[in-house]
Amino acid sequence: MPPSSVSSTDSTKSTTGGVQSLERAFDLLERMADAGGEVGLSELSASSGLPLPTIHRLMRTLVVCGYVRQQANRRYALGPRLIRLGESASRLLGTWARPYLARLVEETGETANMALLDGDEIVYVAQVPSKHSMRMFTEVGRRVLPHSTGVGKALLANTPDHEVRALLARTGMPAATEKTITTADGFLAALEDVRRLGYAIDDNEQEIGVRCLAVSVPNSPTAAAISISGPAGRVTESATDKIVPVLQQVAGELSEALASQNPA
Repeated sequence: MPPSSVSSTDSTKSTTGGVQSLERAFDLLERMADAGGEVGLSELSASSGLPLPTIHRLMRTLVVCGYVRQQANRRYALGPRLIRLGESASRLLGTWARPYLARLVEETGETANMALLDGDEIVYVAQVPSKHSMRMFTEVGRRVLPHSTGVGKALLANTPDHEVRALLARTGMPAATEKTITTADGFLAALEDVRRLGYAIDDNEQEIGVRCLAVSVPNSPTAAAISISGPAGRVTESATDKIVPVLQQVAGELSEALASQNPA
């Protein structure tokens, strides 16, 4: 890795016992992500409260290292080297989640999954299969569109309507089955149900004969959801009443575990 160009005055210890320049650099990266991935120095200064010379030194180092790139318009964008880190972190997130998914399988009897929102798509990052001979199987790494999945609904439930419409316009809404929601208004109505009920349902929408129940993982470092899926004959309305509280409890515990990986 190229040597850091941050001055020694930026590398003093922080009040948390860490290295101040590192804390500031990661804070700037997160602010860039929150702003959509591209910002100007003045915007970063206004949001972070750091002086422009300090931000300029930090950004220059991040550019040299490949984590940030400078655009032709002089604004800064997240760099390609972050992709490798993100992909590795996503795989680890699935690894950390597996014991919690195993608990879901033990308590519900159905296959448990974890999925993330990656761009406009849903990607499955972990799965623990049911012990039933008839069970659902989704390949880890598989990508699907959000509109036909329970995890997609759970992940998009709190996204502003105009952003959801824009996503659906980009991906289209092809029908996987005759029960797939294929209109933006229908999908937004389904998201309203998710907010009202506290969980999402895929009722034969991705595959006939399969029902899925999903909830988001609160305060996850990246948008994540967990779900159970099984034959419609087992994941019935009465079973839903028993499964959803387990899903919500496990999601809360997973959220706490992920937070403990990065203590304040």
